[in-house]
Amino acid sequence: MQVIPINDTPSQTLNVALNGQNCRIDLYTRTQGLCCDLYINDSLIIGGVICQNVNFIVRDSYLGFLGDLMFVDTQSSDDPSSPGLGSRYVFMYLTPADISAAGL
Repeated sequence: MQVIPINDTPSQTLNVALNGQNCRIDLYTRTQGLCCDLYINDSLIIGGVICQNVNFIVRDSYLGFLGDLMFVDTQSSDDPSSPGLGSRYVFMYLTPADISAAGL
Protein backbone atom coordinates (compact mmCIF):
# COMPACT_ATOMS: atom_id res chain seq x y z
CA MET A 1 0.00 0.00 0.00
CA GLN A 2 1.12 3.50 -0.75
CA VAL A 3 -0.22 6.73 0.68
CA ILE A 4 -0.86 9.30 -2.05
CA PRO A 5 -0.28 12.78 -0.61
CA ILE A 6 -3.20 15.14 -1.20
CA ASN A 7 -4.03 18.68 -0.15
CA ASP A 8 -6.94 19.62 2.06
CA THR A 9 -8.82 21.34 -0.75
CA PRO A 10 -12.20 20.29 -2.17
CA SER A 11 -10.85 20.07 -5.75
CA GLN A 12 -7.38 19.11 -6.96
CA THR A 13 -5.44 17.34 -9.69
CA LEU A 14 -2.63 14.90 -8.93
CA ASN A 15 0.00 13.58 -11.32
CA VAL A 16 1.57 10.45 -9.91
CA ALA A 17 3.25 7.25 -11.08
CA LEU A 18 1.60 4.19 -9.55
CA ASN A 19 3.12 0.78 -10.25
CA GLY A 20 4.65 2.10 -13.49
CA GLN A 21 1.40 3.75 -14.60
CA ASN A 22 1.45 7.48 -15.39
CA CYS A 23 -1.72 8.65 -13.67
CA ARG A 24 -3.66 11.86 -13.46
CA ILE A 25 -6.21 11.85 -10.68
CA ASP A 26 -8.85 14.56 -10.42
CA LEU A 27 -10.58 14.82 -7.05
CA TYR A 28 -13.50 17.21 -6.85
CA THR A 29 -16.50 17.89 -4.66
CA ARG A 30 -20.08 17.67 -5.92
CA THR A 31 -23.33 17.79 -3.97
CA GLN A 32 -23.24 13.98 -3.53
CA GLY A 33 -19.69 14.04 -2.14
CA LEU A 34 -16.06 13.75 -3.21
CA CYS A 35 -15.65 12.31 -6.73
CA CYS A 36 -12.69 10.89 -8.63
CA ASP A 37 -11.59 10.75 -12.27
CA LEU A 38 -8.60 8.56 -13.13
CA TYR A 39 -6.57 8.87 -16.34
CA ILE A 40 -3.67 6.69 -17.44
CA ASN A 41 -1.50 8.29 -20.14
CA ASP A 42 -4.30 10.82 -20.74
CA SER A 43 -6.93 8.08 -21.33
CA LEU A 44 -9.93 8.18 -19.02
CA ILE A 45 -10.23 4.96 -16.99
CA ILE A 46 -13.02 5.98 -14.60
CA GLY A 47 -14.96 9.21 -14.25
CA GLY A 48 -17.23 10.68 -11.62
CA VAL A 49 -16.86 7.82 -9.14
CA ILE A 50 -17.99 8.77 -5.64
CA CYS A 51 -15.27 8.26 -3.01
CA GLN A 52 -16.41 6.37 0.07
CA ASN A 53 -14.58 5.22 3.16
CA VAL A 54 -12.70 1.92 2.66
CA ASN A 55 -14.40 1.26 -0.69
CA PHE A 56 -12.44 0.59 -3.87
CA ILE A 57 -12.72 3.39 -6.42
CA VAL A 58 -11.72 1.58 -9.64
CA ARG A 59 -13.11 -1.87 -8.72
CA ASP A 60 -12.65 -3.68 -12.05
CA SER A 61 -9.31 -4.88 -13.44
CA TYR A 62 -10.69 -5.06 -17.00
CA LEU A 63 -10.52 -1.26 -17.07
CA GLY A 64 -6.74 -1.59 -17.38
CA PHE A 65 -5.60 -0.11 -14.05
CA LEU A 66 -3.18 -2.26 -12.05
CA GLY A 67 -4.35 -2.12 -8.44
CA ASP A 68 -6.96 0.12 -6.89
CA LEU A 69 -7.50 3.35 -4.97
CA MET A 70 -9.38 4.02 -1.75
CA PHE A 71 -9.83 6.52 1.06
CA VAL A 72 -9.46 5.53 4.70
CA ASP A 73 -10.95 7.57 7.54
CA THR A 74 -8.34 7.38 10.31
CA GLN A 75 -10.74 8.62 13.01
CA SER A 76 -14.10 7.02 12.27
CA SER A 77 -15.94 5.60 9.27
CA ASP A 78 -17.09 8.73 7.44
CA ASP A 79 -16.74 9.30 3.71
CA PRO A 80 -13.93 11.66 2.71
CA SER A 81 -14.51 15.40 2.57
CA SER A 82 -12.72 18.68 3.12
CA PRO A 83 -11.62 19.67 5.72
CA GLY A 84 -9.63 16.57 6.58
CA LEU A 85 -8.31 15.43 3.20
CA GLY A 86 -4.75 14.17 3.49
CA SER A 87 -4.82 14.00 7.29
CA ARG A 88 -8.01 12.40 8.61
CA TYR A 89 -8.95 11.02 5.18
CA VAL A 90 -5.90 9.24 3.75
CA PHE A 91 -5.79 8.45 0.02
CA MET A 92 -4.27 5.03 -0.67
CA TYR A 93 -3.01 3.08 -3.67
CA LEU A 94 -3.16 -0.72 -3.34
CA THR A 95 -1.12 -2.90 -5.67
CA PRO A 96 -2.62 -6.12 -7.06
CA ALA A 97 -0.44 -7.99 -4.52
CA ASP A 98 -1.89 -5.89 -1.65
CA ILE A 99 -5.43 -6.71 -2.80
CA SER A 100 -4.64 -10.41 -3.17
CA ALA A 101 -2.87 -10.61 0.22
CA ALA A 102 -5.92 -9.04 1.91
CA GLY A 103 -8.21 -11.55 0.21
CA LEU A 104 -10.22 -8.79 -1.43
